[in-house]
Amino acid sequence: MTDVPLQEPTFLVLTALADGPRHGYGVIQEVAALSENRVRLRAGTLYGAFDRLEAQGFIEPDHEEIVDGRLRRYYRLTDSGAALLDAEAQRLTRNAQAAAARLRHRAATGTTAAARPAPRPA
Repeated sequence: MTDVPLQEPTFLVLTALADGPRHGYGVIQEVAALSENRVRLRAGTLYGAFDRLEAQGFIEPDHEEIVDGRLRRYYRLTDSGAALLDAEAQRLTRNAQAAAARLRHRAATGTTAAARPAPRPA
């Protein structure tokens, strides 16, 4: 496993595979949907990520099929990939909860930029 936070595209690729195997184009579509079109993966980027994630043991090929004369390879999340995704989801949740708590505190105490004195110029 890794102690380094995942880059958003990697997090989304693993998330796209969390509920079952997908082929490359299916992962590209799912990542776009999960990110509300903020993250648009290109095929070369995705297959580079697949190679890296497979080498790290986080995903593995599931099966292949021929569609319209072209090979379509499906990938699935491994148990260690699921553990990595779970750990990252928990880390992001903790960070979001901390931010939300501080924003609630800010709203409750009336702490705004206007309430604080302006910094002095150096």
